[in-house]
Amino acid sequence: MKILLVQHHGFLNGSGGTEKICCYLANNLVNNNFEVEIATNQNSHGNPFFSLDEKIKITNIFDDQVIQKSTLELHNYKGKKLFLWVYYKILKKYSKIYNKILLKKWGGIDELNKFNLSNRSQAWGKYVIASKPDLIITMSISSLLEISYKNDYDIPIINSVNGRPDYDYSDLLWYRSENEMQLLKDSYKSLSGIQVLFESYKEYLPDTFKGKAFTITNPVFQIDDSEIVNHSNVKERFKIVNIATLATNCKQQDVAILVFSRLANKYLNWDLHFWGIGSDLEMLQNLVRQLNIEDRVFFNGFTSNPIDKLKESDLFIFPSKYEGFGLALVEAMTVGLPCIGFETCSGVNELIEHNTNGFLVKNEEEMKDALVTLMTNSDLRKKMGANAHEMAKKHNEKDVLDEWISQINQFLV
Repeated sequence: MKILLVQHHGFLNGSGGTEKICCYLANNLVNNNFEVEIATNQNSHGNPFFSLDEKIKITNIFDDQVIQKSTLELHNYKGKKLFLWVYYKILKKYSKIYNKILLKKWGGIDELNKFNLSNRSQAWGKYVIASKPDLIITMSISSLLEISYKNDYDIPIINSVNGRPDYDYSDLLWYRSENEMQLLKDSYKSLSGIQVLFESYKEYLPDTFKGKAFTITNPVFQIDDSEIVNHSNVKERFKIVNIATLATNCKQQDVAILVFSRLANKYLNWDLHFWGIGSDLEMLQNLVRQLNIEDRVFFNGFTSNPIDKLKESDLFIFPSKYEGFGLALVEAMTVGLPCIGFETCSGVNELIEHNTNGFLVKNEEEMKDALVTLMTNSDLRKKMGANAHEMAKKHNEKDVLDEWISQINQFLV
């Protein structure tokens, strides 16, 4: 039986959660005697970030002959050279005129986007038919839309959801036009099934979905009970840690910094460590400088071994505004770290059990108080860390894989 995994964008060179789950599924399906192919459509070269079994075929269907019309980017020059200022001023004016003519010709941005989508989807349709899979698993609703728009397949399609479902088709997190939201909702009609991360997430599916919804959590690497953090150790310095993309609109590392800055002068043997890369690094570094805590807050960059970094830490802070699952959060729990997050954050409020394996807080003041409580009580860190470690066991890779195989076999009957 052949299974086609589709991540239409970002798979090559991508190191995020979606790419990680895609590779996890592919590797384990191959090991269970399925033929597996991963398909993407990227105008770029590269390789998967995560290791893949050599038996897995990777196909990039990108073809520059597929017509795509796009507006021109508007450049704003912030330098002080007069020649360049004039050049970019003229370029911006030209781009505005070009964009106006283009959008008038196509009847607006929505119609232009549908034209482009139609051409990409037509290419996907030809590829899927030639590939002859027995089952398709799309790694996002946008990938589902890419392959299903104006296409009909006699092939079951399952979508893997890596977030709260309504984030995929609504404008709750960022701007989407009414037309785009309707296209995304309509694509659910093509699904035979959909995997959600938590049982409660089923209520966020759109009414256009008529298939089977099933709950499978994300897999998390487990460590032995004897390897978890020993909170009884006497140390010179203690670490509060956060692992996430440096993107303050979602991950809110700035909140963690502001809260920690109110405690730094009192708790002199505690430091705040960030692991991750992202576009907001410079902004966060400037914030740390402004607060004069450069010797207490550390930006350590990307790590390919998050478990090892977590084992060196003492508690985990996760101030995200929204999450789908929070893989780093469960990894922190796996090693026995008590965790702090916002009670309004999706995913986080499904994983942190308040007063059991950490604290769910309402605001920055409560986050500060939770930090103090854990920083000053090693016995509580030990108790909550042990509870966190036990909770994380239900996200083990074997059970998650068994659930996937069971569901996949039902759609292949």
